[in-house]
Amino acid sequence: MPADVATSMHLTPDDIHAASERLADRIRRTPVIWIDEDSLGSTHPAFWLKLESLQVTGAFKARGALNSMLASPIPAAGVCAASGGNHGQAVAWAARLLGVPAAVFVPTTCPPVKLQRLAEYGANVTVTGDVYDESLVIAQAYAHQTGARLIHPFDQPMTVAGAGTVTTEFLEQVPSLRTVLMSVGGGGLFAGALTALAGLHTTAVGVEPVTARCLGAALDAGSPIDVAVSGAAVDSLGPARVGRIAFDTVTAHHAPRVEVPDESIRSAQRTAWNELRIGLEGGGATALAAILSGAYAPASDEIVGVIASGGNVDPTPLAER
Repeated sequence: MPADVATSMHLTPDDIHAASERLADRIRRTPVIWIDEDSLGSTHPAFWLKLESLQVTGAFKARGALNSMLASPIPAAGVCAASGGNHGQAVAWAARLLGVPAAVFVPTTCPPVKLQRLAEYGANVTVTGDVYDESLVIAQAYAHQTGARLIHPFDQPMTVAGAGTVTTEFLEQVPSLRTVLMSVGGGGLFAGALTALAGLHTTAVGVEPVTARCLGAALDAGSPIDVAVSGAAVDSLGPARVGRIAFDTVTAHHAPRVEVPDESIRSAQRTAWNELRIGLEGGGATALAAILSGAYAPASDEIVGVIASGGNVDPTPLAER
């Protein structure tokens, strides 16, 4: 991809760099670990695993939420967000850090572990709607009525720029990376990665569950459309419609993507827990599922990185499976 290719809404690598400077020591520099070939009890290539599941709030979303809130002044009414759980926690945490009020609207699919963390961060939490998009409608109305700033989880430039810092950090840690696999929900992480990698020799590959493939459906249709979502990762990868930033970025970069079935995701969760003692939610294990299942098969000399994007899960069921 030529270095002068820019993503939609004028998002550029400079925005990712500025986000890194804003976030600085406010977030964690998450670790990476080397996974030897066939070491996880199945036939798979060697790869690097970045544990963004150990980020503040348990997911990469802390980067985007905090960057968005630092990038421009926050109104007296504070901030609000709709979320399957991870973005809501990130907004609540960032609001507490900055001393501003936060209202978070989550669907009924939000797991208890995420609801508990939202309450602990001090957000005003409302459970409304059966899917994320229904919660978003209520959050938008709240923003209009109160003057609170809506922090979108994946379709605002500064949120995407913050998410892109995961990939730049990964490359700093492993400069030899040629491919980075990451999960795709609304597409903020993927769009941020593609922006960060513009002009470089490293490729980002998006991974979607077959039961929650809003990006794949949009690419098939030629524009973002609403799709039904369900399955093992619906609480974190369950928007019905991909973000416009992500769609425009993916199409501009002709970015590759693969899909994985729910059973591969659940298997990756079990493997991460049983072999590494790392708890990953469904969305956090989706990219890992791609390389463990063979949905993504790298070349023999290809150095691959995998982003474990979220760890907000109760590990007890994983241990019982």
